[in-house]
Amino acid sequence: MWDLIKKYRLYLFAAIILLSAFIFYSLNLRNKEHANPFERGVINVLAPLYGAASGVNGIVAGTWSDYVNLLGVRTENKQLRESIKILNSRVLESREAALANERLKRLLDLKNSMQAPSLAAAVIGEDGAPWFKTIIIDRGETDGLREGMPVIAAEGAVGQVVKVALKSSRVLLLTDHASGIAGVVQRSRARGVVKGKGGGRCALEFALREDDVKVGDTIITSGIGGIFPKGLPIGEITMVKKGDYGIFQTVDVRPAVNVTRLEEVLVLMQQNHD
Repeated sequence: MWDLIKKYRLYLFAAIILLSAFIFYSLNLRNKEHANPFERGVINVLAPLYGAASGVNGIVAGTWSDYVNLLGVRTENKQLRESIKILNSRVLESREAALANERLKRLLDLKNSMQAPSLAAAVIGEDGAPWFKTIIIDRGETDGLREGMPVIAAEGAVGQVVKVALKSSRVLLLTDHASGIAGVVQRSRARGVVKGKGGGRCALEFALREDDVKVGDTIITSGIGGIFPKGLPIGEITMVKKGDYGIFQTVDVRPAVNVTRLEEVLVLMQQNHD
């Protein structure tokens, strides 16, 4: 018996301690209003631990709250960026629509001012080869277009229809080397032929040396040849050079129409004959 107790003395000792603590606690349940020294000691020992645990819990809770708020801010920022993109896209679309409306209004005003019947067309392509400058428009034989018809824009002369397909046509621009438009200096009435020089430039050829031609003068269509109606702007003189020999002047012309930025044009369906 003694050997058995000796063998399990630790377990017995622990059981006695626990039983004593339970009995002691049970006896003190009757006095709930006042803590005994033992309870006060336990509270004093455990209070700092409770405070530390509460602080750690507050830190963890605050960190988690900040993390959740950060995720919310990121989501909100993403939504705001998407909204800004949509708004910017709508602003660009509105601006583009306003510019298109302005161009079409000017083209409509020009159409109404022309005596000859005309047809509006959109530029759908271009051929930018150095030796041959043309554009493609979305009107063709089914719309009544024929080769040789003049093409104009709100700013002035553009060129001539040179090839016609069923639903599209090729327009030779006035800046092409093969192009030629009879023109007249609006101020002095000096005559010549505006020929393309490539690179977006033209020249007034066959202007006599004695003709009154100055930088800044406007050249308009003369109506001679029955292609373009009279009075359409062709361009502005940018350089005049009179050589020591010869009967003609060298005159450079900047086209009134920026052919590199054309989007809509007007095809005159009936040629004028003066």
